[in-house]
Amino acid sequence: MSRGPVGVGLVGAGTISDSYLRNLTAFPDVRVLMVADLDTGRAADQAAKHGVARSGTAAELLAEPDIEIVVNLTVPAAHVEVGLAALDAGKHVWTEKPLALDVDSARTLLDQAAANGLRVASAPDTVLGAGLQTARRAIDAGRIGVPRTALALFQSPGPESWHPAPEFLFRSGAGPLLDMGPYYLTALVHLLGPVERVTATGGRLRETRTIGSGPRAGTQFAVEVATTVAALIEFAGGGSAQLLTTFDSALARAGLEVTGTLGSAVLPDPNRFDGVTTLHLPGAEKPEDLPAEGHEATRGTGVLELARAMRAGRPERAPGELAYHVLDVMLAIEESISRRQTVTVDSPAVAPPALPPGWDPYEATLR
Repeated sequence: MSRGPVGVGLVGAGTISDSYLRNLTAFPDVRVLMVADLDTGRAADQAAKHGVARSGTAAELLAEPDIEIVVNLTVPAAHVEVGLAALDAGKHVWTEKPLALDVDSARTLLDQAAANGLRVASAPDTVLGAGLQTARRAIDAGRIGVPRTALALFQSPGPESWHPAPEFLFRSGAGPLLDMGPYYLTALVHLLGPVERVTATGGRLRETRTIGSGPRAGTQFAVEVATTVAALIEFAGGGSAQLLTTFDSALARAGLEVTGTLGSAVLPDPNRFDGVTTLHLPGAEKPEDLPAEGHEATRGTGVLELARAMRAGRPERAPGELAYHVLDVMLAIEESISRRQTVTVDSPAVAPPALPPGWDPYEATLR
């Protein structure tokens, strides 16, 4: 088994790479060795900005022997292609969400990893942030009793107002469901277990959108997916949740609430790593606020947790199988919309254990 910090390379130097690079270059247990992109100039700029020694093409990155984890930040349509290439090169994979655009290709990716003795882990890692981990520990401790119902809301006018190249967010593999749903559904599976059935409806408010910022501001593009999705989710262990994701709302709002047999909890925004959990308990004089307890790192936390799990020979806390289940749920929701009937979700899922409160991403643990 290898020892010491884990070598990491990033494929995809787009908007989200800033957050990953800012964190990963600060974690002593990983070493960012290279940034790659189809636009090698953009890769070079990101590498220079964050003090990474090398940049270049994805093929050059995959040939680098000291890179053990490939962080796949490409657009959703390329997630499986890049992931399979990394596995073929003997690398473990961390991929941005969604894991894939369909369950067959996702299954191919995970099966290939297993056959090669490698790991695939997947965003979102917001569920490993101090905010949701504090909520998880409180709910696991029985503060609201047994969780039975949940309400998950993501409302937004859409990302085209701020994203300089938002077209991919309105194509297959994205939309509010596949772009934002993973945050909410991953948190729900952590808290209520695997999903068994879904019933959903949805549609889109407009057929075209207009880019609102950057050098292409004013450019119109076609909308190809539902931009409002509402779903009733039933869990295998009992209980249910209501999920609403929309890019059509002038009212921007995000929320996650869980109700148990003894009370209710208002959780932090699942797309953030921090935030307060508020417990509403019958008989209490006032709600009880639980400030986030734990680390302050953001995106890239899951890559670090994967690296430490690899060195320790234990399962990672953002496994590909969990991401597969979340993808399966989202595609079942889309199927329910098109078929106008309830759809069964067959894939299993096991919620990983919560992080210990003292888990510190800035501690050097790998010697």
